[in-house]
Amino acid sequence: MTLAEQAYQQVRWDIISGALPPNQPLRLEQLKQRYGVGFSPIREALNRLLSDRLVVNVALRGFTVAPISIAEMWDAIESRCLIEGDALRRSIDKGDDAWEAQVVAAYHALMLKAKSVSTLPRPVNDADLRALEERHHAFHRALIAGCQSQWLLDFADKLYVETERYRFPNLRDSSPLPDRDIGNEHQVLMTTVLARDADKATELLQAHYRSTGRILADLIGPLTAV
Repeated sequence: MTLAEQAYQQVRWDIISGALPPNQPLRLEQLKQRYGVGFSPIREALNRLLSDRLVVNVALRGFTVAPISIAEMWDAIESRCLIEGDALRRSIDKGDDAWEAQVVAAYHALMLKAKSVSTLPRPVNDADLRALEERHHAFHRALIAGCQSQWLLDFADKLYVETERYRFPNLRDSSPLPDRDIGNEHQVLMTTVLARDADKATELLQAHYRSTGRILADLIGPLTAV
């Protein structure tokens, strides 16, 4: 891994996890000290994050972490519903046995990690949360992996990251989680996908994302109003 890639991954994760909060200025000297790399890799990383929409470049102020807003969050969620809804339909239509096996394996890996994390005291440490997020992404990625469209997959990946920065920091919340059986939602979604019921599977996927959106809107509303 190059120094530029290393810097990109580290800054990207700190933005997603909330370690670098929305609107925080990203001073080159501070980032150089924080990540132990030179100015050139930092600049390259910031330019990549600019294209990822995780960073903005403000005139006379330089780079800052992109702001968050409920409107932006819903835009990303509804875009995911469109992109992944189409990709899921294509996967159900075109996916082969290997695709089905990938979906089952990703679901199983996600459930094992979710069960492990559920037994940990809160706040859960970053390493365990990050591992859970990686498996969560792998499951949703597996659902659409049979779509045979790299463009759809690339768009889906970008939108996942955009919504992740709203969702992930709230996993640290020490307050009780909303009364929602996400594990069951994933299981029913997987079963419906494997049954090749495209209409029902798409409906379930989109309802899953919108339900998360409603919960997050309640949680982050006071923050975005400040």
